[in-house]
Amino acid sequence: MERALDIDIRPSRHRVLERVDELTRSDHGLRDRLQAVKSFSARVRSAEVFITNACNLRCKGCWFFEHDLDKAAEEVRDPEELRRFARQLRSDGTTNVLLIGGEPALVPDRIAVFTETFPYVSVVSNGTRPVPYKGFENVQVFVSLWGGGPIDDELRGRRPNGRRVTGLFDLGLRTYQHDPRVVWVYTVSEPGLPHLEPTVRAIRDNGNQVVFGFYSDYGTDDPTGLQEGDLLINEMNRVWEAYRETVIGHPYYFDALVRGRSHWGAFGYDTCPSISVSHEAHAERLANGNPVLRGFNTYRADHTVQFCCTSGNCGGCRDSQAMWSWMLVNMHRFLEDTEQLRTWVEMAENFYRQYYWSPYRLTAHRTQAEAVADAE
Repeated sequence: MERALDIDIRPSRHRVLERVDELTRSDHGLRDRLQAVKSFSARVRSAEVFITNACNLRCKGCWFFEHDLDKAAEEVRDPEELRRFARQLRSDGTTNVLLIGGEPALVPDRIAVFTETFPYVSVVSNGTRPVPYKGFENVQVFVSLWGGGPIDDELRGRRPNGRRVTGLFDLGLRTYQHDPRVVWVYTVSEPGLPHLEPTVRAIRDNGNQVVFGFYSDYGTDDPTGLQEGDLLINEMNRVWEAYRETVIGHPYYFDALVRGRSHWGAFGYDTCPSISVSHEAHAERLANGNPVLRGFNTYRADHTVQFCCTSGNCGGCRDSQAMWSWMLVNMHRFLEDTEQLRTWVEMAENFYRQYYWSPYRLTAHRTQAEAVADAE
């Protein structure tokens, strides 16, 4: 998981704006939607913060533990030190924080420090413990799910002592039944193809929503290798069409997520926008002309800056939110015609649909027009 983004429309801002004007001159509805999503995104300046190294699971393929990031920094436990850090981020312009670990639900008091300070807060959880509702009513909760069906327990069902556990998906459903804050982050995999629709149906019946990620097996030579990528993409699209109020996504995003490619190039270190801009290792990357998330940093549990939003293992990374961000910071790549721009606008709207604190979060009683009106 990753952070809500600050949309950037470079290079050649003036030329981009001229082209947008050309493409939307006869489509005022599209122009209004574009202006609305840009207006809302301008309020969102993001950071990612590890608030604990502890976790009650040891999932196969978890980049945090596979790359020993739990050993890279000592946790800050003092509430006042956490508050000073949060206030400094806010004074530097950050408005949105994504809290990860480890398992943040183990330390709700630390979550509370950030809800006191920021208008937009999101938490990534494994679903075994509840993020309390009282006092956290506007917090976005992302719950992890890997593979679907029995594959989820196969991949995630292990305690730190090695003991196997089962029923993690059912436990998460019970924990967050009819909780409007919750979006499941379902990392799909080729072996889990038969479980995709039943899993989405269960999430719908539980009163939650879902976004698709892509499972990267970090312990293998080819973490994102596939035998039948087209089948997986086709099934993602089919289920999205059948469960539009439950599945948050877009066909263009699904294709890029699975293939690691867009119509203009490949996803990787040279193009990923979700690097920490203050990290000393990125001087050449920042100068290569590919856009990044403005002002974005990931902070370890001791508040030092981490390389990027995940492990730094760029060859095997397919972080879902980094992929979304890659699409959206490259708006200038979607200006060939009006339909291409419409694709970009739809992806931007769906990106923000993920967040409970966003006006784009749709429900059965909320229309897209209402979302646009609230975002303006």
